[in-house]
Amino acid sequence: MTESLDSERMASWRAYIEASQRLFTQLEEDLRADCGLTFADYHVLVLLSEAPGQRLRMGELASRLVFSPSRLTYQVSSMQRRGLVARQSCPQDRRGSEAVLTAAGLLALREAAPGHLTSVRRHLMDDLDDAEVATLTRVFERLGRRLRADRDASSTLSD
Repeated sequence: MTESLDSERMASWRAYIEASQRLFTQLEEDLRADCGLTFADYHVLVLLSEAPGQRLRMGELASRLVFSPSRLTYQVSSMQRRGLVARQSCPQDRRGSEAVLTAAGLLALREAAPGHLTSVRRHLMDDLDDAEVATLTRVFERLGRRLRADRDASSTLSD
């Protein structure tokens, strides 16, 4: 019985990984073709646009992106050369630095966002088969329940 459950779980995870890899590959291809951004560029721009003052400390940005510090440094440097972000010293910590969204970065995000949302809808609806959609739906529902429970637990603790 346990063996059957384990193999079912493994098959489910394998299906999730394959479906998400296909989806993210297609989304990145669309972003590059439409506006010259990578998926990582887009994610950095979104996070900075939602941050107070449109700036985040590099450590906070790395933790939200699940990037290693060296990978983030490379990513931000690449975006800085293209004028999408600026890097400034952090007023609270002289040793640290912040990534700051530039006007060009905000414009790139505004231009990319509608096409990206359309691309997400198109690929989710047209390119994934029913089994892949069902697998992704189950995983995201589980994740949503877990995030809501964590948020409720943290709000209860802070009250």
